[in-house]
Amino acid sequence: MSEDFYRQVAEPFASLELFASQVVEGFITGLHKSPFHGFSVEFAEHRQYNEGESVRHVDWKLYGRTDRLYVKKFQEETNLRCHILIDGSSSMYYPFDAKASRQSNKLGFSICAAAALAVLLAGQRDAVGLRFFSESEVFVSEAKSNRTHLKYLLAELERRFGQACRQPLTGKGSDIVAQLHLAAEQIHKRSLIILFSDMFDSESDPEGLFDALQHLRYRNNEVILFHVTDRGREAELDFPARHYCFVDMESGKEVRLSPAQYKEAYHHRYSAYLRELAERCGQYRIDFAEADMRKGFVPVLQAYLVKRQRVFK
Repeated sequence: MSEDFYRQVAEPFASLELFASQVVEGFITGLHKSPFHGFSVEFAEHRQYNEGESVRHVDWKLYGRTDRLYVKKFQEETNLRCHILIDGSSSMYYPFDAKASRQSNKLGFSICAAAALAVLLAGQRDAVGLRFFSESEVFVSEAKSNRTHLKYLLAELERRFGQACRQPLTGKGSDIVAQLHLAAEQIHKRSLIILFSDMFDSESDPEGLFDALQHLRYRNNEVILFHVTDRGREAELDFPARHYCFVDMESGKEVRLSPAQYKEAYHHRYSAYLRELAERCGQYRIDFAEADMRKGFVPVLQAYLVKRQRVFK
């Protein structure tokens, strides 16, 4: 794959803009509102002139009409800082099929979606950073907006995509709770954080996971969670009536059982976990997006970006 492939991936989003729902900080003129005033031509409001301050932005026409001094306040439009976080644990390699399409597993889906978003954001002159994490590896790049940095990110995504498609990976957890806390501490400025994860690693400790998600909102970061699933297999547990050996891809533990005997209990637990995850995201003002890899990343991103544009534009 090459940069041309990623640009083809991003073409369906050419008419869409990823608008931040909150004020963001920045220095490069771009597409997003900034709290800084006085640097652009977009008028915001008037305020009374305070004695001793510069008369640079005094509205002299208004002074001529009212005989009072008022200062113009402006809104600068600045770039967004976005950090894309991708869960690289073994469960993200599910389901693995070396002969299937390029996004045959959850990690491949996430990488393709991340590439499309990176190109989209770079086209808006926004700064993009990338973070892959698992319990044994952390890759971090800072957020930059230049073309050289975009090429670097695309090359890293391509390399990891090749790894995801060549061989399944077992025995590597994500340590997602610790990694999300670490990311929250290391991302210092108000940013948009986009997380791709199946959220499986810490299901046994949901409160720890919810605390970590809440921590991402630290320093007024905006957070989007793309909950990557294979709903047809993970949600339904639809297997013929015989015994199977199930292997935990992250821990390597094996369980032999008949799915028919546990299907109802599994559905109840899985559905309850998804509901609580969505409810907590709503409580913490985290944008929760269901991302069923079976639908393909293009329809998933298109639907999400259209919805986001309608809500926040």
